[in-house]
Amino acid sequence: MTAELMIREPQTAAEWAAWEAYALAHPQSEPFHRAAWRSAVREAYGLPCFWRAAWAGGDVKGISPLVKAPAPFGGANLVSCAFAVGGGVLADSEEVRAALADDAEALGRRLGVGAVEMRSGEAVLKGWGEKSGTYAGFRREMAETSERRLAQIPRKKRADVRKAIEADLKIEREASLKTFHAIYARSLRDLGTPTPSLRWMTALKSAFGDSCHVTLVHGPAGPVAALMSFEHRDRVMPYFGGALPEARALRAYDRLYWEEMERAAAKGLKIFDFGRSKYGTGAFDYKSHWGFEPQPLTYQYRLIRAAEAPDVNPLSPKYRRFVALWRRAPLWAANLLGPHLARRLG
Repeated sequence: MTAELMIREPQTAAEWAAWEAYALAHPQSEPFHRAAWRSAVREAYGLPCFWRAAWAGGDVKGISPLVKAPAPFGGANLVSCAFAVGGGVLADSEEVRAALADDAEALGRRLGVGAVEMRSGEAVLKGWGEKSGTYAGFRREMAETSERRLAQIPRKKRADVRKAIEADLKIEREASLKTFHAIYARSLRDLGTPTPSLRWMTALKSAFGDSCHVTLVHGPAGPVAALMSFEHRDRVMPYFGGALPEARALRAYDRLYWEEMERAAAKGLKIFDFGRSKYGTGAFDYKSHWGFEPQPLTYQYRLIRAAEAPDVNPLSPKYRRFVALWRRAPLWAANLLGPHLARRLG
């Protein structure tokens, strides 16, 4: 007889260990599924987190990390998972997936949110609305040797990477979060995007420990490019990256990502997950120039009180004026106000 399925949050240390084991074992899991992401969100933002698991006979059969996150123009949405590019439902079967989706919708109604959003990357929930055509993911298996990894890169970009390797650039691993954040904040301001707080970055590093690291590239005058990456299962995910204007001439970005590939391969990791980018952006083109094939991402949603799907895409017409103004903001003002606005862009 099949054990009855129950959906609830873990209650004991043993149940949280079961959640973590499931998240680390599932082939489609991401760092956002881990309990560490919940810890960082609670520590940095103080937002309600609902890490919902499907239990059968004491065993975890599926998980859905949910955060009640403020919406850009007021109210809130229930997001799986907030401040992340993924983190949707993971399940052993269609039955469990559907049960977790129904549970998320019911929770969203109890909380009175505008919508429930699932960032699984694929349209796996039957009957839910779909958002596609905005983002693509970039991921591939790394070749076994440095020369073969270089050969994976198209000729023109490969030449840039070789020049970056030959340049006199210092690489600093396990670098200062404060230095990283300063570079990242400047880079986001220049792109017209509010900067998450240093507290958020600190909370992530604290929660993920050795599976999160920061790398800096130094030019002649000091640090010019910075990257925060996560290691998960068999892959590395360079997640937050930024660079100063002078990094371009130094090819510091190319050196930064090449060093990340080399570091990951040396540790036995197999997959380089370049993350997601919006179609029509420089980041999308940059990843394509490295030879990564874009994989279209589809997010799904269920409207509760809202009249339309959640949308925090800065390329959307309703954000263009804000983006243009933010790019011209003094850096001190962007750093002061950015974390408050970033909290609503989860």
